[in-house]
Amino acid sequence: MKADDISPEGAAAIAAVDLSAVTIVVCATCRDETGSDAHPRAGALLAADAHAAADGEVRVATVECLGNCKRRLSAAILRENCWSYVFGDLSTDSGPDLVAGAKLFATSTDGLIPWRGRPDSLKRGLVARIPPLDMLKDIA
Repeated sequence: MKADDISPEGAAAIAAVDLSAVTIVVCATCRDETGSDAHPRAGALLAADAHAAADGEVRVATVECLGNCKRRLSAAILRENCWSYVFGDLSTDSGPDLVAGAKLFATSTDGLIPWRGRPDSLKRGLVARIPPLDMLKDIA
C-alpha cells in the first residue's frame, strides 16, 4: 500500500482531525545505504521531502541522531499521551509515507497507528513502538 491509497472514508476522517497534534521527527544526519558523507545528508533530504508532503498540515522537525544507524534513514512519529513510533530503512522519498502515517495516527482513537492503511514502508520499517509514560507499570 502507498501513501496515496487511503480510502475515501479514511480521507474524510483525516480531514476532520487536528493534524497539528502529530509530529514527524526525521534524523537529519542519517546517511544513505552507501554510507556517504555527502551533504546534504540523505536524512536531510528525507526531512525536506516530508516537509513538502506535509504541506503545513503536520509538523515536521529534525534531530541530529535517532541512534538507529544500522537501519539507515530513520524517523519517528509522535503524539502526546500516545505511543511513539520509530521507523528505519526509509528512503529519501518516504516523506509522503511518513505524512500518511501521521495522518492515520491523528485519527486514531486508541493512541496507535492502525496497521490497515499504513504505507508498506512503515510496516516493513517499524523499529520500535514506545508507550506513553502513563502506561508504564512498576515492577512489584
